[in-house]
Amino acid sequence: MSRLPTPEEIRAVPKVLLHDHLDGGVRPATIIDLARDYGHTLPSTDADGLASWFREASNAGSLERYLETFAHTVGVMQTREALVRVAAECAEDLADDGVVYAEVRYAPELHTSNGLSLDQVVEAVLEGFRLGSAGPDGRPRIRVGTLLTAMRHQARSMEIAELAVRYRDVGVVGFDIAGAEAGYPPTRHLDAFEYLQRENAHFTIHAGEAFGLPSIWQAIQWCGADRLGHGVRIIDDIAVSADGEAKLGRLAAYVRDKRIPLEMCPASNVQTGAAASIAEHPIGLLRRLHFRVTVNTDNRLMSDTSVSREFASLVDAFGYGWDDLQWFTVNAMKSAFIPFDERLALINDVIKPGFAAMARPA
Repeated sequence: MSRLPTPEEIRAVPKVLLHDHLDGGVRPATIIDLARDYGHTLPSTDADGLASWFREASNAGSLERYLETFAHTVGVMQTREALVRVAAECAEDLADDGVVYAEVRYAPELHTSNGLSLDQVVEAVLEGFRLGSAGPDGRPRIRVGTLLTAMRHQARSMEIAELAVRYRDVGVVGFDIAGAEAGYPPTRHLDAFEYLQRENAHFTIHAGEAFGLPSIWQAIQWCGADRLGHGVRIIDDIAVSADGEAKLGRLAAYVRDKRIPLEMCPASNVQTGAAASIAEHPIGLLRRLHFRVTVNTDNRLMSDTSVSREFASLVDAFGYGWDDLQWFTVNAMKSAFIPFDERLALINDVIKPGFAAMARPA
């Protein structure tokens, strides 16, 4: 039996991230610095203590409780300087983890409490990613595209969709809706999705995380989503017999046949109760059935995770080797919201050579 990839080796290979929230990956020390400047009260003013608080508060097994933790990250991300710093540190942290391409999402409407306009929010984040992506020699270590998110319980999705289109040539690669799924179906924002389709713009939709198949069905068949954020509940449309044979329902078959990417976030899904454990996460079955599965972090602070840690947990749970990890990575790069030739160049010139070098016998 071949040796399994180690955490150190996984960290060294080129990786791709499609589902990561900017306000879910802030460094604890940065939150403390910014809170001190802006008078925001935190549960702890010790970096380690604050990191522990976020982990514990996020492990309640409820998406609603999980989302409450964001009051302390969004609360300190209300000025241009804060947004530039957080975005720059995000790019640095992802590059340090070996990520070569990332799409990081955030909701501009949540960062206007101190008077910033939506355009000023977007421009600050773009500036931060530009600064944080550069290495010591000035050359980029990572490419970061941004997804602009509208909150599904609010009524600003058209405004945010127009914002995404306005900035799509300078770093914004797509659109998203997020927030509690129950009671807020994606069809509430159908006008925004139809506008994006008319503008030839890309979008993903949080669906099939805390809510089931109807959310996924609406996201795809009514709204036309290019990708599914999480999509973990597609498992509800797959029946597995005692001998392991899987029978796909019509929706699951459609998702697989159309190669609709699933932005899976294993650690986060366990925290919010969408999966009982990593070993029981549907990603194992979905990989075996060759769905277009990708592996993501969701919120690195709340889940105390990284792409490398997510991969390492899957290696431990399912015995995945280099071929599996490369498959997940190529899936993600194929599914990115940048032009085809640029995706292909990263796959052929960066990702495959990087995995080949690591998997080659010493």
